[in-house]
Amino acid sequence: MRITSKGQVTIPQWVRERYGFMPETDVDFIERDGMVALTVAGVPSKPDRADRLLSRMRGSAQRELTTDEIMQLSRAYDDE
Repeated sequence: MRITSKGQVTIPQWVRERYGFMPETDVDFIERDGMVALTVAGVPSKPDRADRLLSRMRGSAQRELTTDEIMQLSRAYDDE
């Protein structure tokens, strides 16, 4: 697949049919993890597993640990 001098690319028919990219469909480009994805505009993207886990953990820390406390905790796992 090649991008034309006008910045255009032909989306394969199977992709258009599977994902609903019909003529005159508005699309968005989403950048994630060093890649670009094409989506139908206005449709929220489904969060991946990492996004869901991070949102659940965000703000859940009780307090900040010192480096010594972190080292002590990590050594406890090595002993098991």
